Amino acid sequence: MLLYIHIPYCDSKCHYCSFNSYTGRFDTKRDYMKALERQFDYEIERFSPEKSSIESLFIGGGTPSSIESGLYEPLFAKLSPYLRDDAEITVEANPNSATQEWIEAMVALGVNRMSFGVQSFRSQKLKFLNRAHSPQDAIKAVKRAARAGLGRISIDLIYNCAGDDEEGMLHDIEEAFKLPISHISAYELSIESGTVFSSGEGYAQRNDALARFVAKEIEARGFAQYEISNFGDPCTHNRGYWMHKEYIGIGAGAVGFGKYRRYYPHSDIERYIANPSDIRIEILDEEDIRMEKIFLGLRSDIGVQRSVLDLAMSERADILTAEGKLYEKEGILYNPDLFIADEIALYLLG
Repeated sequence: MLLYIHIPYCDSKCHYCSFNSYTGRFDTKRDYMKALERQFDYEIERFSPEKSSIESLFIGGGTPSSIESGLYEPLFAKLSPYLRDDAEITVEANPNSATQEWIEAMVALGVNRMSFGVQSFRSQKLKFLNRAHSPQDAIKAVKRAARAGLGRISIDLIYNCAGDDEEGMLHDIEEAFKLPISHISAYELSIESGTVFSSGEGYAQRNDALARFVAKEIEARGFAQYEISNFGDPCTHNRGYWMHKEYIGIGAGAVGFGKYRRYYPHSDIERYIANPSDIRIEILDEEDIRMEKIFLGLRSDIGVQRSVLDLAMSERADILTAEGKLYEKEGILYNPDLFIADEIALYLLG
């Protein structure tokens, strides 16, 4: 089982961000952290996990590093009995707010993996994205994490912003590999409704060749692509999602999943604090689950069990296998070109 905790606070809102996050409202932080504990108690009743059964904890946002480390202490004390001794514990952080003291305090609580929202090592691009840090801030933050003893450090990069080209992306990749990192998430800029970028045009570009260039250059430096946007030392938590494991989602904007149901707490901070156990439930059927397994499996090195497919899908899979677009090993279908995963999935689904 997996556990995700959402921290919806941010110092500034990035122009591309569609996640549930808010600038300001920091006066609610203390009450919010207490509400997380209350929801966890509620979810324990629903999911009934055994002690030491949660294999990964991921704290995302928003900006988890905008919350003082001391406010995490009661929450970690509550979670601790349910975490496996070898659990992967990841926290996201922004370079401008992850101080040496904060990082060391989070490591002392048990964090063993940190993910930094770097996005680029070019000042002009960071301003375009409305990021609150500089390239120097990003470099210093990663080095602070390494100094704190973290051996698993991930950074995010974004490509296909307007004006991105091979020269610029190569600079970002080369700067990344000068740092003590173990993982890169490289995301293509997408324009989501409700974001600043959605109010105009020309902020993103479509350049499939640049996407493949980014992947090739990262892999050439020793980080294998194991999901369409992820390279290097695999994240246990994200792989758990792609393997369709159950997960508890805690916080305003989080999502949980288990037993053909998806769970949605309130996304508004005040409403969540008032009643963290007021959760909307979405009922899933067999076809929903099958479709998710196909899409997620083909976008990663997890693959898709042949047994997931119905007869017509299996016949279409045989056609793709004959064409070299899929290959099969021990009853699992794998996709050798993750960039066409969605097209393959749609073909299989008919």
